[in-house]
Amino acid sequence: MLVAVLSVKGSPGVTTFSLALAARWPAPYRPVLVEADPSGGDLATRFSLDSTPGLLSLAAAARRSADPALVWQHAQALPGGLPVVTAPPDADRARNALTALTPDPAAGAGILRAAANVPDTVVIVDCGRMDTGSPALPIVRAADAMVLLTGAHADDLAHLPRRLPAIGRWSPHPVMLLVGEGYSPAEVARELGVPPLGRVPDDPRGAAVLCGRPHSLRWGRGGPAHSPLGKLAHKVAKVLVAQQAPPRELPHQAPVPHRPVPVLHAVPGVPGSPVSVNGVRSAPLPPGHPTFPDPSPRPGAAS
Repeated sequence: MLVAVLSVKGSPGVTTFSLALAARWPAPYRPVLVEADPSGGDLATRFSLDSTPGLLSLAAAARRSADPALVWQHAQALPGGLPVVTAPPDADRARNALTALTPDPAAGAGILRAAANVPDTVVIVDCGRMDTGSPALPIVRAADAMVLLTGAHADDLAHLPRRLPAIGRWSPHPVMLLVGEGYSPAEVARELGVPPLGRVPDDPRGAAVLCGRPHSLRWGRGGPAHSPLGKLAHKVAKVLVAQQAPPRELPHQAPVPHRPVPVLHAVPGVPGSPVSVNGVRSAPLPPGHPTFPDPSPRPGAAS
């Protein structure tokens, strides 16, 4: 399974939430986190990791092989054991690595897609801030699910109405999360027509662990499993897994015997009076009596 995490404006904590999502992904999936932010990576600096292996070495190896195991071979382990493929902090080098990973945008995410196709595997990709010219866009388009983070103030949301139709076409299963104070999920749903799945909580302690500070906390009682941030990430992960699950087959039922339905026709002497299926006459409505609206959806109405 391939999951892209991104924003389209500002920096609402995409990397931190990507870490929480990977750390709290439910079993039996084996998660790996890949930094694919064109503006440069943060994880190597946050956790004092080596500059290699990482995204650069993965991009070079993917030119010679399509083995899905390459993703894990070029990952490093965080203090809690989560494997991560780190991007270089320099934006130019990060963009070059992403371009090498996806040389043909029409071909999708290449080695990341191959790794995500391995059973019981989830590849979570931190795509950073996304625009139509981003070299990470082929990864988003190839993803099975997309998590969009956005601030909840008016200036954060004002640009979304015109962009949401295009963003929705990037992935078959988009999910929106609000970050920080501002409009409520109900207000955002009413204005945008898209219900947010929730709001990322203000969790300085959990975020500190996910940012590598302080190191003494590691991944213990202050880690993602016990923090509000981690609990939300676990909820989002379960929703995304459920979206990918094939529909359950209904138990086999014996066919219902065919019974002819009486033909409906007007009652003699009462113009236009209806008759129910069982033949019982329905009382005619008095003049001016209100009627229920047509329950069928109107063209263009929100579902």
